Amino acid sequence: MSKPQEQTATQQEVLYEVSEHIATITLNAPERMNTISGPMLDQLTERLLEANADKDVRVVILTGAGRAFCAGLDLRAMTGGGGGGSGILSGSVVSTSLDLRNTPPTVLHEMEKPTICALNGGAAGYGMDTALGCDMRIMAKSAKLAAAFCKRGLVPESGGTWFLPRLIGWEKAAKLIFTGRTLSADESVEWGLASEVVADEDLMPRARALAKEIAANAPLAVQAAKRMMRMGLNEPFPEHVHHVYLQLLPLMRTEDVKEGMLAFMEKRQPKFVGR
Repeated sequence: MSKPQEQTATQQEVLYEVSEHIATITLNAPERMNTISGPMLDQLTERLLEANADKDVRVVILTGAGRAFCAGLDLRAMTGGGGGGSGILSGSVVSTSLDLRNTPPTVLHEMEKPTICALNGGAAGYGMDTALGCDMRIMAKSAKLAAAFCKRGLVPESGGTWFLPRLIGWEKAAKLIFTGRTLSADESVEWGLASEVVADEDLMPRARALAKEIAANAPLAVQAAKRMMRMGLNEPFPEHVHHVYLQLLPLMRTEDVKEGMLAFMEKRQPKFVGR
C-alpha cells in the first residue's frame, strides 16, 4: 500500500529522505525548536529502524529543521502546559514500569549503519544526548551543546551519563554535567564532543561529503566494524579478538572482499554492492 501524499503536521514531525545510499532524518518542528514530543519520539524511532533495515542505506545523517537541532523535551507537555493537564508535573498518575527497547536512544545505539549528527543549531538536554548517541558530530558555527539537566532538577536521561565519561573522560564529564554548562561549537571540538565546526551554510554539504566517503566503502565491513567497536566497549581484549575473528570469516566470503582486493590490484576505485 502506498503512503498517503498528504500528511498532517503531526505526521511530519520527522522527515526522511534517501539518496546516494545516504538516509537523511530531519527533526521537523522548527516552531518549537524541535523539542521532543510523543509523536516525534515514535516517528524518530520508526525512521531509524527503517534506515537500519534498508539495504540501500549505508550511512544516516540526523539533523534538525530551523535554528535548533533539538532544544530537549517538550516541557509544555511535561508540565501539562499544552492544555491537557496530563504532564508528569501536573499531579497525574504515571507508570513506574518503562520499556525503553524501542525508544530513540536505544535504537540509535544499536544501529549498525554509521550515524552522523549534523548539528544545525542548539542541542540541549535530550537533544544533546541524541547528538552524543551518533557515531560522529559535525557542528555549524552557531550550534551549541547545553548540558542543562541538573539545572532542571534532572539527570541526562537519554544516555549522557554513559556517553560522556567514555567520550571525554570522567573529570570533564563531571564538570560538564554537574555545572550544566553550555559549550559553543568551537568549545565542543576542544572538549572532544565533535569532530569539526563549519560555517552554517556548509553544514549539510560537509555532512554529506563525509557520508559519501563512508558510503563508498564496503557496507558490510563498515557495519561489522561498528558492531565490533560497540562490543569492544564492554569486553576484555582476548574475547574481543576472538569475536573479531569470527566476524572476519563471513566477510572473507563476500563479493565485496573480492572486489576490494581486485580493485587494489588493478589500481582503481572499488564498486561495492553490499554482499
